[in-house]
Amino acid sequence: MSVAAIGAVVLLAAILIDRAAELVVSARNSRWSLAHGGREYARGQIAPMVMMHAGLVLGCIVEWWLAGVFLPWLGWPMLALVVLANVLRWWCVGTLGRQWSTHVIVVPGLHVVRRGPYRRLLHPNYLAVAIEGAALPLVFAGWITALVFTVLNAVFLLGFRIPAEERALRELDESTLPAQRAQRVEAPEASESAGPTAIASRRRSIRDARSGSGRSSSDS
Repeated sequence: MSVAAIGAVVLLAAILIDRAAELVVSARNSRWSLAHGGREYARGQIAPMVMMHAGLVLGCIVEWWLAGVFLPWLGWPMLALVVLANVLRWWCVGTLGRQWSTHVIVVPGLHVVRRGPYRRLLHPNYLAVAIEGAALPLVFAGWITALVFTVLNAVFLLGFRIPAEERALRELDESTLPAQRAQRVEAPEASESAGPTAIASRRRSIRDARSGSGRSSSDS
């Protein structure tokens, strides 16, 4: 067996182990979310998503076996992207904690997470998926698999998955709004000793809360 073939086997084994770990974490978090009153969205999307990712691995195996070749100018940068994509994905997993899952589940009372990679990106996990899906086959010049997965993944994410998750995020965000408004309305006004600026600021906050403006989301 050539060095390139050994490298391909090791890489695919690492990807499969990574996927297995994700599924374990996802199953644990999904059970916790559902046990705490979570509502699942777009359950029918799980099967095509699994098929698509299984197809990515199978496509790599077939294409690498039939015509795979390691081109250093392409393979090393693509391997680096695969590693970075997985770092980003596990950063997302760690940031979301129990809220991360391969399923779209909303747990009442939790907040939309705005820290970590979610400070700058709305769907960093899907960015990681897109990068890995394009880069992994190209480590050994699997152009066809990279192209097919990229197109299918774009259609799935943009047409189905992200809209479903956006609906879930809106519900999660809105479910925390009444409590936030109540906290603002019930907050006592500043005492006279706090000065006119503090009093005016607090009164403006209360007026905003009563009128329904000034929504904010905090991290979970």
